[in-house]
Amino acid sequence: MPVDLKNDQPLAWDSATLDADTKAMLDNLQANILRAHVREHLSVLFVRFNNAREGRRYLRGLARKVKSARKHLAEVRDFNLNGRRGTPYVGVGISKAGYRDLGHSEVEVGKFDDVVFRDGMKRRVAVINDPPADQWESAYQQDIHAVILIGDARPEPVARLRREIIGELPRSARVLGEETGRGMHNAAGEGIEHFGYVDGRSQPLFVKDEVDKEPKEHWNPAFPLENILAQDPLAPNPAAHHGSYLVFRKLEQDVRAFHQIERDLADELGLVGADRDRAGAMLFGRFRDGTPLTDKPLPAGGPVSNDFNFDADPGSKCPVSSHIRKSNPRSFGRDVLMVRRGQTYGVRTDDPTDDSPPENRPSSGVGLLFMSFNARLLDQFEFTQEKWANAPEFPAPGTGHDPVIGQGERDIKVTFPKVWGQPELSPSIPQVAQTITMKGGEYFFMPSLAYLRSL
Repeated sequence: MPVDLKNDQPLAWDSATLDADTKAMLDNLQANILRAHVREHLSVLFVRFNNAREGRRYLRGLARKVKSARKHLAEVRDFNLNGRRGTPYVGVGISKAGYRDLGHSEVEVGKFDDVVFRDGMKRRVAVINDPPADQWESAYQQDIHAVILIGDARPEPVARLRREIIGELPRSARVLGEETGRGMHNAAGEGIEHFGYVDGRSQPLFVKDEVDKEPKEHWNPAFPLENILAQDPLAPNPAAHHGSYLVFRKLEQDVRAFHQIERDLADELGLVGADRDRAGAMLFGRFRDGTPLTDKPLPAGGPVSNDFNFDADPGSKCPVSSHIRKSNPRSFGRDVLMVRRGQTYGVRTDDPTDDSPPENRPSSGVGLLFMSFNARLLDQFEFTQEKWANAPEFPAPGTGHDPVIGQGERDIKVTFPKVWGQPELSPSIPQVAQTITMKGGEYFFMPSLAYLRSL
């Protein structure tokens, strides 16, 4: 029987009663989809094939380096029990243009039922207010056929695999571009992005051992597989073989401008002393250490909870316009949440965790390699960006754009709570300027190993 993707019970992948169909699905699903794979050091290769026979042969060989989701989960368990390192991560995604270049007919490609994937990212710029494709970096202006992700906790395995994978490319293929990701951390060892805030919270979880570790009084992180998996229509057995749609976007962050905005907002609201940290927290919805504004007026200074919702907060603690309320309202819209697997890029000469003035921060050359897995691009990533982040009337009139990832003309004014937890709001002030610029990207499908091996 096909795997029940609507089952909302976390996946007990190592249970003795696990059915054969679920085992087969995990054996043919790429790693890093259901559970994040360590990728502190990351190489992202964008490839064009140009010869169907040679491209197919290359991907068939590359499949030997791609571990299954089941093997990855077993490696994680072994590391937790015995401290043994797992093998590096290699992931493969194919674009619509890539499937065509590999010799699939229009009818076959049409079996992918997501119109966003069939259009490709360049044709969707107007929908989500992206810059025109002719303003993207040159590699992304071209037709990318495949993305190859290589990740590990250490740089040496990534460098070795990168050399092998590039060296095995057929002469008819070429690398159009490459991105390099490097993990960033705060003093507590938690992953942060370039603005200095803890990143990667509130991820949908699918595996039982991850879900069991989380408190669930106000927010249940367990999600059904239908939020992330899609049948692989070109695999030998689509009902049994699954993949996921990958969004890749290079997002440049103007760190200098963002920290100037934090300083100006604190001045505008008359915040003093430790309370000045609340200015940036009101934009994100969390303090830099991840403490949600719904819980405390200052950083927690200890373990940070993710078990909260916004039901009792009309915006007097965490502004309705904050990033986390715009991108994950929590009380509704769970079916559209995607799974983020991004990594930061760029080299910093400053310390992103200190209190240096904005003038000491980079204004370009650093940012986020945004990656997310989706079962439905139209109903998840694009919905979240268009209907939530970019919509000034969501979740209420006058809310404004998402101050972190929102794109578009910010022509309305917004308010902020003057004192945490009190109903008095500031006078209406212009929305903060956009400090993230999309530099290019593409939509891919991460096919099943069964498909790759069948080429």
